[in-house]
Amino acid sequence: MKVIDAHIHFSDIKSFHHTANELSFVDYSYYGHQQEFQKANVVLSIAMGLTETENMGFPDYEARTPMGLDLDDKIPANVVYCAGINPYDLTEGALQRLEDDLKKPNVAGIKIYLGYYPFYAYDEVYEPVYALAAKYGVPVVFHTGDTYSERGLLKYSHPLAIDEVAVKHRNVNFMMAHFGDPWTLTGAEIIYKNPNVYADLSGLIVGTEKELKKRREGIFLDHLRHALVFADSYDKLLFGTDWPLAPVGPYIEFIKELIPEEHHEDVFYKTAIKVFPKIKPFLP
Repeated sequence: MKVIDAHIHFSDIKSFHHTANELSFVDYSYYGHQQEFQKANVVLSIAMGLTETENMGFPDYEARTPMGLDLDDKIPANVVYCAGINPYDLTEGALQRLEDDLKKPNVAGIKIYLGYYPFYAYDEVYEPVYALAAKYGVPVVFHTGDTYSERGLLKYSHPLAIDEVAVKHRNVNFMMAHFGDPWTLTGAEIIYKNPNVYADLSGLIVGTEKELKKRREGIFLDHLRHALVFADSYDKLLFGTDWPLAPVGPYIEFIKELIPEEHHEDVFYKTAIKVFPKIKPFLP
């Protein structure tokens, strides 16, 4: 089965290197990506643009919009990305840079880091970003749910705020990263109600294959299983790993167990093409 990973990272972020070295034990590098993803038959990865300055760390209020990928000097041919937004840098010049990026073939969407920056999805600061998303026919990806930094503010990353944006901007597709976890039941209602909202299943568990197997047992994932059944919207879900937070091969098997087999082709491949139309030329 061919797989598209709709949510990875390919940025030189301190916390990602720490996780790769200490928790997930993956080779977080250009070479590591190519080896690991080829072995898992992942034909394309969609990376989330993100940068940090040396002293600040992420979330970085000084980061330049649009944020891109800087893990290596070059981006792999089988990686496209979503241009990252720092709401503190949305000047006229920043918006022009964002528009210039959206004209590039390998920029497939826009990423907004709710919770890491203290603005709701419906805040006026993001309106010019949504206008550009509509103009260039690309989706907007929101971080939702728990934040990987203790400096994040969870009220801004609750998925309920996306409902207002989705209603106001019916001509833009939106994707909730991480299905709003732990507020997955709210996330389920948002994708069920709104035809232009999707969710990825990335970053639900951080760690090694052993950690993935451990968390599948018991009641830890009951809230997610409930949400998946409640939404009954498997055509609105996309596979993603949040690599390097977990190894890609074991994470594929983890998601396969959560999703009924008849929906695997949609979740692992077809829906990503629908949500990210610019990726078609990059597929084998």
